[in-house]
Amino acid sequence: MSTVLYHVTMSLDGFIARPRDDVSWLLGVGDGVPNPAVERLLPRIGAALMGGRTYAPATTAAGEVYGGRWRGTIVVLTSADPATAQPGFTFRADLASALATAKAAAGDGYVAVLGATTARSCLEAGELDEVLVHVAPVFLGDGVRLFSRPGGDPVRLEPVELSHAGRVANVWARVPSTSDVR
Repeated sequence: MSTVLYHVTMSLDGFIARPRDDVSWLLGVGDGVPNPAVERLLPRIGAALMGGRTYAPATTAAGEVYGGRWRGTIVVLTSADPATAQPGFTFRADLASALATAKAAAGDGYVAVLGATTARSCLEAGELDEVLVHVAPVFLGDGVRLFSRPGGDPVRLEPVELSHAGRVANVWARVPSTSDVR
């Protein structure tokens, strides 16, 4: 059975992208230092799941999923016309179908969720199992938050691993059972 993991890099002030979904700030964040958490995770990823806002930058050479170090099924949760899809992307219009497609492709591996809105949707559906956040020592000041659920109750995560690689801190946590999330 696959594990659904929200995997993301965040600024110290809680942003994963600058305004207009600009992720160029990520270039050079790790200073070229290999991150053991990422090195362990990459071969275990069986599929990726992203929303339409994450899809657009992922279709460019600079925005390639995992910098081109990972290849596999990429499912895009969006209502956009799949006729315009770049090769290697599978479009699904609803979360249940997108998750089913990604989980089938992942097998016993991870489904890496890329994108804040998609991660929140997975959490609210009781489908998010783990979170791995790489915290970069930079303030962005504005942009897309790691997690936003206005009016929502706190979700207390269970730490699995705290580590660092160079200047980047890794926080790996487990999401509690569905009954604890809602």
